[in-house]
Amino acid sequence: MRVQSSATTASRIAVTEEREQRPGLGTLQATLGVIAFSLTFPATAWGLEGFGPWSLVAVRSVLAAVIAGGALLVLRVPLPARRHWSGLAVVAAGVVLGFPLLTTLALETSTTAHAAVVVGLLPLTTALFSALRVGTRPSRTFWAAALAGAAAVLAFTVQQSGGALSRADVYLFAALLVCAAGYTEGGRLARVMPGWHVIGWALVLCLPLTVPVAAFALAQEPVHLTAHSVAGLLWVAAGSQFLGLVVWYRGMAAVGIPKASQLQLAQPLLTLVWSVLLLGEHLPVAAPLTAVAVLVCIAVTQRARG
Repeated sequence: MRVQSSATTASRIAVTEEREQRPGLGTLQATLGVIAFSLTFPATAWGLEGFGPWSLVAVRSVLAAVIAGGALLVLRVPLPARRHWSGLAVVAAGVVLGFPLLTTLALETSTTAHAAVVVGLLPLTTALFSALRVGTRPSRTFWAAALAGAAAVLAFTVQQSGGALSRADVYLFAALLVCAAGYTEGGRLARVMPGWHVIGWALVLCLPLTVPVAAFALAQEPVHLTAHSVAGLLWVAAGSQFLGLVVWYRGMAAVGIPKASQLQLAQPLLTLVWSVLLLGEHLPVAAPLTAVAVLVCIAVTQRARG
């Protein structure tokens, strides 16, 4: 009982330190998180050059868990309180497993630019999940802007897919839902424990599943190691899956979820830039126009939330 009390006190002190850090530092950390996330799709496309989708997702999760578990072990971080494990399971299902798998499957047939526009709805979807989880009642302006942003993305996907949603679009929209749930629960947990503990324990929690899946997938799917595939794997594992989420959760704890979400508005546009520079993709005119339209809609929802 005393050990649990000490662990809880230590976590509260660490969270308080995160919140009391300079706002400028928190904004910088959240910005670094957005940059890391914006590189996820191009890095995944690189990874798919040498790995199958299941191998890539499972191995990235295992590598990220090894990094996170090592940090937790070296720093002697105590186990989270039992009441937090259900929330960590939601983070694990949404951020560690669901979103990476669904977006990787989508990128087998979709361009990173197309995926970036669709997933540009993530801040808005997260805001909706947050409203439902916390029990707040957004204004009519919020809902109007949310529906406008969703309509813009839906029109874009239907137009790009020749009049109907493709299988990749279904994967991407499902990814939005599971990731928004994981972000919402992670943001809630970051109020009571350091942000990096949230993603660290979520990654470790998945190891009993990801290790055997990685072993099986590597045996079934062909592997062709190239500079691109190795670099892509290392980035999505260390950069996107762990370090990016560490600075992102710390940034959210320092400046608040609404302000951090505003920074994430730039993520789809950054991904469009990376898709051109790193992958040589040719952007359809509708892609940046839709991304900007979604950006405006999400900015309105942020203002409406106050």
